[in-house]
Amino acid sequence: MHVSMDIKELYAKWDSINLVYRIIGGLVLGVILALLIPGIGYLSLFGDAFIWALKGAAPVLVLFLIIGALSKKGQNLGKRFKLVISLYIISTIIAAIVAVVMSFAFPVELTLDMTPDDIGDYTTDFTELVSTLLSKILCNPIDAIASGNYLGILFWGIVVGLTVKAVASDTARTLCEDASNVMLKVIRVIINFAPFGIFGLIYNTVSTNGLDIFIEYGELILLIVSSMLIVFFVTNPLIVFLVTKKNPYPLLFRCLRDSAITAFFTRSSAANIPVNLNACEKMGLDKEFYSVSIPLGATINMDGSAITITVMSLAAAFTLGIEVPISVALLLCIVSTFAACGASGVNGGSLLLIPLACSLLGVSDFIAMQLITIGFIIGVIQDSMETALNSSSDVLFTATAEMYESSKNQSE
Repeated sequence: MHVSMDIKELYAKWDSINLVYRIIGGLVLGVILALLIPGIGYLSLFGDAFIWALKGAAPVLVLFLIIGALSKKGQNLGKRFKLVISLYIISTIIAAIVAVVMSFAFPVELTLDMTPDDIGDYTTDFTELVSTLLSKILCNPIDAIASGNYLGILFWGIVVGLTVKAVASDTARTLCEDASNVMLKVIRVIINFAPFGIFGLIYNTVSTNGLDIFIEYGELILLIVSSMLIVFFVTNPLIVFLVTKKNPYPLLFRCLRDSAITAFFTRSSAANIPVNLNACEKMGLDKEFYSVSIPLGATINMDGSAITITVMSLAAAFTLGIEVPISVALLLCIVSTFAACGASGVNGGSLLLIPLACSLLGVSDFIAMQLITIGFIIGVIQDSMETALNSSSDVLFTATAEMYESSKNQSE
């Protein structure tokens, strides 16, 4: 009993330390030991264990996230809500397209622990590609979870979630949501030990490749951040202009000031909801509208997440030498949008959906888990920028929808 309490207290103290600080600590320690005493095989087991844990839990998490999100009983929220939801989804798809264009223009290759078997079933022939995709999508759901077939998991998650929403009782919907929350708790525990996994991965990588590995990570961060800045300052304002026919930048800079800066440091769209609600109140927006659209945006408006998922998946494909035709790249945008909308509320939640996009490109589950670990390494910058983009655009599109509705009513 005494030992059990000591373990709980030790875990509580560990959990109380900011995850960013713990990750930086694991990163620095891994680099130092790799430079001083390289080649100690058992130290890399920390990284392997973290990847194995993610590989085991991620398929179940994705399934229940999708079921839980789709099974919620919706309500008829009117034309404004249909518009803001459309803006959320369209902007996320466009963000994924921007990420594809940037990835092809400035391809990044990563140093990964891989074998020829890590390139899955993949073909550039359209008929064979469709056949392969259908076989993955329409597979046995149990086999999909066991094999990490994320396309099958996505399909069955959508089918079950929509079915539960349509015909099941409130108790069944609550059960689905509880199951989703349970898996989020499990993932949070695994992520709490991410510093050990990052320590093992960095130790092994630096021991093998030296400090040049950080040049790759710098290029990856630059690609992701550049894509996010294009979406924030170019494509999202363009969407606002097309809807409102007004200069979007005064509203954009107000969202930057009142939402994005805070979100950058909180690194949580959920935690930034009160900030966004206050920003909408200061703008004089309809409380009945924004009190629903802002929490909704924190769930499905995920421009930054779509960029992260797309860039990381394509980086893996380029590293493995997989040729990605335009048709598959466009399909990847749709898959990344679905994945981004299902991103969980935990730190690095979008990273956990990378395997879903990777499965489309024929990238193995083991490689995808390494990408997640790399994502945590660069997450100090990537996750902050991603949250700032995601959260501030909730306010941006909420205000846009109301401006459109107001102008329409005035013209009538």
